[in-house]
Amino acid sequence: MKSIFHIFFVITLFFSGLANAQEADSLLNFDDVEFSSGADTTPVSDTGLLNTEDVVFSDGQDTLSQDSTATNSAAVTAAPEESQSLWGIFIAGLIGGFAAFLMPCIFPMVPLTVSFFTKKSGSRSKAVSQAFLYGLFIIVIYVALGMLITIAFGAEALNALSTNGIFNFLFFLLLVFFAASFFGAFEITLPSSFVNKIDANSDKSGLIGLFFMSASLAVVSFSCTGPIIGTLLVEAATKGERLGPAVGMFGFSLALAIPFVLFAMFPSLLKSMPKSGGWLNSVKVVLGFLELALAMKFLSNVDLAYNWQLLDREIFLALWIVIFGLMGLYLLGKIKFAHDSDLPYLSVPRTVITIIVFSFVVYMIPGMWGAPLKSIAAFLPPIGTQDFDLASAGHAAPAAGSADASSRKHYTHFHSRATIKGFDPYYDYDEALAAAKAQNKPLMIDFTGWTCVNCRKMEASVWSDPKVRNLINENFILVELYVDEHDLKLPEAEQYVSKETGKKINTVGKKNTDFQITRFQSNSQPLYALVDNDEQLLVPASGANYDIDSYAAYLQSAIDAYKAK
Repeated sequence: MKSIFHIFFVITLFFSGLANAQEADSLLNFDDVEFSSGADTTPVSDTGLLNTEDVVFSDGQDTLSQDSTATNSAAVTAAPEESQSLWGIFIAGLIGGFAAFLMPCIFPMVPLTVSFFTKKSGSRSKAVSQAFLYGLFIIVIYVALGMLITIAFGAEALNALSTNGIFNFLFFLLLVFFAASFFGAFEITLPSSFVNKIDANSDKSGLIGLFFMSASLAVVSFSCTGPIIGTLLVEAATKGERLGPAVGMFGFSLALAIPFVLFAMFPSLLKSMPKSGGWLNSVKVVLGFLELALAMKFLSNVDLAYNWQLLDREIFLALWIVIFGLMGLYLLGKIKFAHDSDLPYLSVPRTVITIIVFSFVVYMIPGMWGAPLKSIAAFLPPIGTQDFDLASAGHAAPAAGSADASSRKHYTHFHSRATIKGFDPYYDYDEALAAAKAQNKPLMIDFTGWTCVNCRKMEASVWSDPKVRNLINENFILVELYVDEHDLKLPEAEQYVSKETGKKINTVGKKNTDFQITRFQSNSQPLYALVDNDEQLLVPASGANYDIDSYAAYLQSAIDAYKAK
């Protein structure tokens, strides 16, 4: 019974941890991969790494311009958002480490390892100190792996990986590969000669022996931990954080090391440990389903970026409904994989987990007809990609003056796919500014992106609120500027070389990105800038704010400032 409860605990924390890691970060949007680093805007050679005209994806650290030439100093600072992003990566790593501890490659080793320390040391205090060093070496090994990723590729390459369409597709394939491994199709193993060499050195005495014991745990358990480590490194890389891989591995190794140290300090706890059994493989399979669900997000990024229109919102939801439905059937024992043992009966904890999984499936079903599904909106494609939306009838009509909206610049390209119901924005800054002057209203600039996770969450949970929607529609001229739009090319006469980055600006997305960097010294999305008819900020520019009342007060303060002029 206790064993199955561990599965429930891991499922809940692991999936929520990945969500937190997604939501906590600031969003980086570069229009290609020719940049130098997340914080440096100096030009790079056109022959640099991954020199493509590829699309970008938005999940990374905020990038501040080094040249403060903009006329307004109210820029959004990146430090708090970077800290939040690293915390999200750390939490995901911590949860992944606890999940790895429950794997069949690690969990059965705990009693053997603790017994080894107790018998070899001869005293409890020495056993505790050796276990502490053992745990410390586990942390050192995995953090070194994370640092190696950063050193080998550099911050520039990590950003390039996170913003490159080809690599996002490879990440999708990689997660599917990991899921197949967890399902039992094959095992990911290191070369046996390498494993044997590490294991042989673990018999040495002193610190060297303890270090190689820790290394042995890492290599022997790789068939179980490899997919989790790979997923964490992919998540860290797609955040674009310089320290992301190391922080993720620190969280992972800390969670992995803590149980060994605790059981060495309190050996009596071993008696309360659940016995090894088929439930350990169930943990692997459940994580395999979660890997498969997460893989769909990377595929959705590529679909949105390249405008394939193959993975619309309802298709994405259908896939998730099937994935989690199969997970529920597996927990019921209706589906059995290669390494599963027989399930003679359904325990109460396993029944509770199954109810939660099927409840989540039922929760997603209304989304097939346009329900907002606010709790998972950050993972889903934009609501505009929904082909059949019954919920749109309940939205308020867009702001007045939109009768000729279809004639606006880029309207047909963006509006049907990107804009949430109840809004009727412009998509060109100059055109929106002219409308704001003509109607004597302030201008609300929304810097957003096709794959901006926090943008989708803001739209689903904050902009959909009637109070916020009415404040925007009735008091502002709204312009949405997509920084990762690469399909719309600028006319030859409008193309130029950016003074800020030295890059050629030849697409709408690059133009919007350059405008945001130059004008607001920020390259994170979402960014909301509320300006008057003279293009001066009424209040400091703001990023994501999921508190509806706070965001409404922010909008109202800009309205009051405009009226006071």
